[in-house]
Amino acid sequence: MHWARAIVVSILAGALPGVARAQEQEPATTAAAAARQDPTIKALVDRLDLEKYKATIKGLTQFGDRRQGTDRNRAALDWIEAQLKSYGCANTERITYTYPSAAASDPNAPARGAGAAGRGRAAGAATGPAGSPAGSETRRGREGGSTQFGPRARTGVYQPDTPGAAPLDPRLQALNAQPTTPGERQDVYCTKVGTTHPEEMYIIGGHMDGHGWGEAANDDGSGTALVMEVARALSSPDVQTDRSIRFVLWNNEETGLNGAWAYVNQRKDLQGKEEPAGSNKYPEPRWLGMIQHDMMMWDHGMPGADGKVSPEQRREADVNIEFQMSSKMSDGAQQLAWTLKAANDRYATDYPAMVGPHMTNTDSTPFMNLVAAVSLRENERGMQIGAGWDPNWHQPSDVFTTYTDKDFRLGLNAAQTTLAAIAELAGAAIKK
Repeated sequence: MHWARAIVVSILAGALPGVARAQEQEPATTAAAAARQDPTIKALVDRLDLEKYKATIKGLTQFGDRRQGTDRNRAALDWIEAQLKSYGCANTERITYTYPSAAASDPNAPARGAGAAGRGRAAGAATGPAGSPAGSETRRGREGGSTQFGPRARTGVYQPDTPGAAPLDPRLQALNAQPTTPGERQDVYCTKVGTTHPEEMYIIGGHMDGHGWGEAANDDGSGTALVMEVARALSSPDVQTDRSIRFVLWNNEETGLNGAWAYVNQRKDLQGKEEPAGSNKYPEPRWLGMIQHDMMMWDHGMPGADGKVSPEQRREADVNIEFQMSSKMSDGAQQLAWTLKAANDRYATDYPAMVGPHMTNTDSTPFMNLVAAVSLRENERGMQIGAGWDPNWHQPSDVFTTYTDKDFRLGLNAAQTTLAAIAELAGAAIKK
């Protein structure tokens, strides 16, 4: 009910810096939404382009599935960094950590197995096929999801050596042949430094690693490209923001969010500390919110009685914005989710957004008890993706040519949503 949502938003409005009171009412028509658009935010959103978004995803797919611990993963990181610099986001940096290790894992998760090197999903000392940690990248044939949505489809990570597995295309087999090995890993990021409050920061993230012997075009080339395109739009020399914005491409998401955990564990205690003193420079500004993007393009509906999903984007496709209602920061996270929803109402061109309370299994999780954190996805993580709504998830079919412009446009609409919201929250302006 619109009036109920308006009450919730009006109670919460103002707690996040930059949130406008205009969010308290939802536009009833497209014309009403257009009338309420801020000209600066609209001009920034218009800098996003479908063909540029597609080209960025295509560029990422040259590195195959970008599996962590491989040369193709490291080459993809170098390419991403070069692209960010070419956009003007030149102050690129990297977080370095070791996988597997306790330092790159949830510190509150119990260790698994005797002599485990770390905690959580990163911990097991045993390895599965191709040297991957047992219980992480190699699970296959797992059923998941909710019976509320009808037939379940089997989900898991494609492994070519599994009995009965479909043969691989020779190109993909060669592209993804190198196995993962333990050792040093890196995340890459760059920062738009705020002019008024450089000591405060919003984090925009997506994970650049994938697996499944495809091209990881959707999981998570679509989210990585979204972050990069928002960085491109906001890094233009004629754009300034009151508050800082950091654009981060995580590694090791597929093994247990290890790149994001490494970032949190290394940097959470550095927030807001000026270095050197009196310099007005803040290596780790205080976190105001974290927005994660993970699988942005495929909303084709639930599997039918035969377990198959429609090849066409469903007419009711939408962007799912999720917060975790059981987190310590759930009130602020819900407010951030509604801020994104309001931005979608006013600035997205094709697809609406829906807000849900069950964020899980993505790189916003390590942040959720420390700061308002949300994730944007193509489907609800628990009830839809886990129930087989995306048959390309962790499969060789997750390649660029699988998707149509309707799919890519869903990802573009998510980019419009995030860019509009962060422009408002961070106080973006275009210099004359």
